[in-house]
Amino acid sequence: MTTASSTDGRLAQAELERALWAAANALRGPVDAGDYKAYVFPVMFFKWISDNWDYRHAQALAEWGDELTPIIEYADYQPFTVPNGCHWVDVHSTAVNVGAKLGDALDRIQEANRDLAGVFGDVQWANTDRLPESALTALLDTFHPLRLDPDHVSGDLLGNAYEYLLREFAEASGKKAGEFFTPRHVVHLLVKILDPHPGDEVVDPACGSGGMLVETVNAVRDAGGNPDSLRLRGQEINLTTSAIAKMNLYLHGLEDFEIRRGDTFREPKFLERGRLKTFDVVIANPPFSLQNWGAGTWDKDPYGRVLCAVPPAKNGDFAWIQHMVTSMKPDSGRVGVVMPHGVLFRGGKEGDIRRCLLEKDLLEAVIGLPNNLFYSTSIPVCLLIWRRTKSAERQGKVLFVDASARFTPGRNQNTMDDADIDAIHAAYARGEDTDGDGGVALRLVGLDEIAANGHDLNIGRYLQSAHTAEVDVEAALAAYRDAREALRAAERVLDAKLRAAGFNA
Repeated sequence: MTTASSTDGRLAQAELERALWAAANALRGPVDAGDYKAYVFPVMFFKWISDNWDYRHAQALAEWGDELTPIIEYADYQPFTVPNGCHWVDVHSTAVNVGAKLGDALDRIQEANRDLAGVFGDVQWANTDRLPESALTALLDTFHPLRLDPDHVSGDLLGNAYEYLLREFAEASGKKAGEFFTPRHVVHLLVKILDPHPGDEVVDPACGSGGMLVETVNAVRDAGGNPDSLRLRGQEINLTTSAIAKMNLYLHGLEDFEIRRGDTFREPKFLERGRLKTFDVVIANPPFSLQNWGAGTWDKDPYGRVLCAVPPAKNGDFAWIQHMVTSMKPDSGRVGVVMPHGVLFRGGKEGDIRRCLLEKDLLEAVIGLPNNLFYSTSIPVCLLIWRRTKSAERQGKVLFVDASARFTPGRNQNTMDDADIDAIHAAYARGEDTDGDGGVALRLVGLDEIAANGHDLNIGRYLQSAHTAEVDVEAALAAYRDAREALRAAERVLDAKLRAAGFNA
């Protein structure tokens, strides 16, 4: 294929996006849409590494000529080592057993670069039953004309195109997308509220594709600060997704970051002297209502995350919250987390944890978002904002914000534009009671009133509008579904016990 460029020889955003989507379409048929990312992203990243190596090699040759040595080149020019026989052209020119050649090249690049360990995921490239050689060749052919070096594409342009692919894959794969992609407008709002500053340490304990970490960099850069001063950390349990996060951050031109693969609950990776490391900004959109999250190991959690009580074994929502709150720095720490509305009102152990956290006066705000913003769920969701040290006027209170009316309807998902985000952020920052000016209602509520309501945080208890009533119905339906599932689980346990005791069910 050929790819048109702008007049200065650089790829335009739309042109790059079309080329990248054509690469994904090369897999259509033999590969499920939900798995496109596992194949397209490693090939794209391989092309980027190889093109940048060639670009810097040409610079080194121009400056040193015959005096250039590998020691000089890798000390002063090359951020990554590309072993002989592992360049893009070596793979693309292979006529047979292309998958085996590609897999070997990617393995050797990872072995030569400790920082790239795991970055290409775990695809078995030589498995022609899973990926026919014709499809792989078509994928390579689609990327081949693209020049992904600094002369042809900037870090921002490539990073934005990468996010475009993430979004397109999300739309193609439906609910599976929720495992790795949070809509950018939600990320933008959450980061804007948390207000990262130069020098902040930032962590996402369920980092997915790394979009929230990238957005903190954008926020600092847009405010005129030095984004290179940020120290970014992320943990992700899924191998492919953790690899995508690494690629995403590299392609956005970031260097001081660390993405670690592992189970945040059973094996948190960011520790300091055996204790959970603390951060200025803790941000996440974790998987909702996670079952079998590891409750059995939390009754004696060595990292001090059981601030109040062990959450239910079949719902990890408050495990995420307690982990994130524990990860806040003593003075500057703040947390922003996306949660289903069920955390606001569910009873039992969750009710006990909610009461305990409220009594610690760590919850600053509950922000109800519009319905149907996410690829993974249509249920209403909220942002919970926690601060280690709240401002004087907000101590002993919680700010409730109903932003459910601020959205633009879409065919599959609703969206929030810049005006919506600015209106919601302005309302949160102002914190003055309003019945819905600008489409956002809010109220600062004392902890005594919340306690009188049984520590129920349902937004409709404190703000009344047509939109909160609609969300209340959705929330009630979600609570009903949760209760039905809990009843079924209890009945299954009872049936098992009766059978074990010799009774016929």
